[in-house]
Amino acid sequence: MDLLRSLPIGLYLEQPVTWLHRVDARVKLVWLLSILLAPILASAPYRIAIVAFLVLLTISARIPLRVWRQQMGWLLLIGLLVTSLLLVMPDGIAVSQQPRLPTAQVLTEWPDDLVPPETLPAVPTATNYRYDIVDWQVAKLPPFDFAIQITQRSRRIAIKVSTLLFTLLYSTTLFLLTTAPEEITESIEDLMQPLRWTKLPVTEIALTLTLALRFIPLVLEEVQNLVRSVRTRAIKWKKLGVRGAIQIWLMVAERLLENLLLRAAQIASAMQVRGFTSPNTHRVVWHQLRLKWWDWIVLGSLGIFWWSRIVYGGVA
Repeated sequence: MDLLRSLPIGLYLEQPVTWLHRVDARVKLVWLLSILLAPILASAPYRIAIVAFLVLLTISARIPLRVWRQQMGWLLLIGLLVTSLLLVMPDGIAVSQQPRLPTAQVLTEWPDDLVPPETLPAVPTATNYRYDIVDWQVAKLPPFDFAIQITQRSRRIAIKVSTLLFTLLYSTTLFLLTTAPEEITESIEDLMQPLRWTKLPVTEIALTLTLALRFIPLVLEEVQNLVRSVRTRAIKWKKLGVRGAIQIWLMVAERLLENLLLRAAQIASAMQVRGFTSPNTHRVVWHQLRLKWWDWIVLGSLGIFWWSRIVYGGVA
């Protein structure tokens, strides 16, 4: 399926098998939750350190460059675009500074019967701190009177939003890249076992998630077939007009819905023929979830990760 293979994000890399593939899915899921929770209320250097940690993790796993470029290229582009926009946008603090003493123009127009206030000499600042990092006046003409201003607050906001966006998207992408869909459902079901005491249908939830993950390629295949069928008919869209084009796409959407419902009915019939009665009595075990020695090492390093978050993460 060309459409499924052309998706830049969310693919599962079957070959080559890296050390991230061999780590237990439950351990990777716990690490994913930790990476998503750690940047909350963390300082800007720690957020940047998490981004660097994800990049080094990808390099250490020896993921092929073609996959790495395809997965990370769009994320880096989005991150740079968001950072650039937030740097030059207003930071939300509208401060209008006014001099405490009258300006030179006011002093020249002072009446003769009044004594102008005493002007104080300029006092240098105690530190080198500047709230305005960049204050560039682009144009001074009235129609084009605008300036590019980068402040300390806009810099902090840009780093915060861009790092959070990259961490959220790329950590989940790396998890999906090195974990099979069946392993994900098995790990979620295993971690949700304590919820059985609350009468929650854990097995049914895992089965539904497995079927949904298996159904996604079928949806993409149907969409691809319908798009190809429209292209092969060489429809002249300009002669049809807006109303004719809308009618054709409505027909295509209706056909897509019919095909998807037919595929769902076929899956249900296949499960009934094989004697499927309930998830508890007819279970399909995709993977044997067993923690090996390297899983314990990776799980133990999670303590070091949270120790660094508490000690060096700080509060934003």
